[in-house]
Amino acid sequence: MSEQIGVTGLATMGASLARNLARHGHQVVVHNRTRARTDALIAAHGGEGDFVPTGSAEEFVAALRRPRKIIVMVAAGAPTDAVIDELTPLVDEGDVLMDGGNARFTDTVRRTEALAARGLHFVGTGISGGEEGALTGPSIMPGGSDESYALIGPLLEEISAHVDGQPCCTHVGTDGAGHFVKMVHNGIEYADMQLIAEAYELLREGLQLTPAEIGDVFASWNEGDLESYLVQITAEVLRHTDAKTGGPFVDVVLDEAEQKGTGRWTVQSALDLGVPVSGIAEAVFARALSGHVEQRRAAQEVLPGPGREWDEQVADRDGFIESVRQALYASKVVAYSQGFDQIAAGADQYGWDVDRGALAAIWRDGCIIRARFLDRVRQVFADEPDLTTLMTNDYFRNAVADCQEGWRQVVAGAARHGVAAPGFASALAYYDGLRAPRSPAALIQGLRDRFGSHTYRRVDAEGSFHTMWSEDSREVSA
Repeated sequence: MSEQIGVTGLATMGASLARNLARHGHQVVVHNRTRARTDALIAAHGGEGDFVPTGSAEEFVAALRRPRKIIVMVAAGAPTDAVIDELTPLVDEGDVLMDGGNARFTDTVRRTEALAARGLHFVGTGISGGEEGALTGPSIMPGGSDESYALIGPLLEEISAHVDGQPCCTHVGTDGAGHFVKMVHNGIEYADMQLIAEAYELLREGLQLTPAEIGDVFASWNEGDLESYLVQITAEVLRHTDAKTGGPFVDVVLDEAEQKGTGRWTVQSALDLGVPVSGIAEAVFARALSGHVEQRRAAQEVLPGPGREWDEQVADRDGFIESVRQALYASKVVAYSQGFDQIAAGADQYGWDVDRGALAAIWRDGCIIRARFLDRVRQVFADEPDLTTLMTNDYFRNAVADCQEGWRQVVAGAARHGVAAPGFASALAYYDGLRAPRSPAALIQGLRDRFGSHTYRRVDAEGSFHTMWSEDSREVSA
């Protein structure tokens, strides 16, 4: 049945989402801070459905029937607060405000509490898929209360992507859960792209392949267990020719990767939760390093490399390509595993009942990190909802083990030949650290006790202990 909904904020994502809703037969009341953007949307796409253009916030709210359902699609932070502050006096108890931007989840918790005190529903919602996904069917991660999801959830499920008839939308949990999960999704996205970039660099440096040839390699990988949206578009970008120069497009793009903050937030949150997301962290730091242009220029003039040619490792062209594929797949599994670990830790910390299997299901289409192997992840969490970490599941344990030899060769080769591969290397270090029967952290604890009397625990006794280092080195209970 047709419903009515309002969308305020008609930049790329907001306009695409409004069009998606209209295409599904709903009446969409639209508003933007500047009227020109509203008029442009109606002029270009007004024939796609039932749009009601409005000018002021007052006119926008007045055009909506109660209980009003309003989607806010503006920049995160202060702009979102400004729109909420403008709308709050105009709406009524029981109305729903949904923030579809990339808000920080702690802001969403704050806003939810503030608006609940006024009898309003606030739904912090992660939306992934970019402009294309927002228009044709994104992956949607709403938070908020059960009551608010009952009001707006069916609409969101309808306009989301679908896999096997199931919507790529699920009620993630209360207050900030939706934006928390979207933040981690973006962190995984950072890691995924960094790993892809490292695979490209190794193939180019090691085999001297052209970007188009490497694009062909990625296209072939996209037909196997690496099938994903990011691998698919990597092939497209690498095969693309720059119209101005006639050369490879990738060679005319400035090598400074930008970021909007969600990757940093993911790492900061993981630090607060004590969760090791080394793959995501390395991806964030790699982007930061790419932007330190002056430091890079200075280093290029004076820092020597290993000074050795690629040798026997690349004599077998197909073997080297397969090793890089194995490194990419194994490291990708590590990155996703770390992301799901962070989601589990966040759910425990903030009291959210998050279904990791449901998240894997809605990430199978519509979103940027959609990939074939997410269907396997969905099944794993369905079979083992209390699984400690994805890495210990039989399927993924065996899949990564099968990639281990090539993975290690690639990391060692990158180090020997001076090719930075922090994503591959950190993923392998995490894997080895995870499986080690004993950690060198025992020495760290001994050192902490020696210089700061921080105490330690023993493997053969209960309780905490301290060694009297500056006296007679006797051990005492702490």
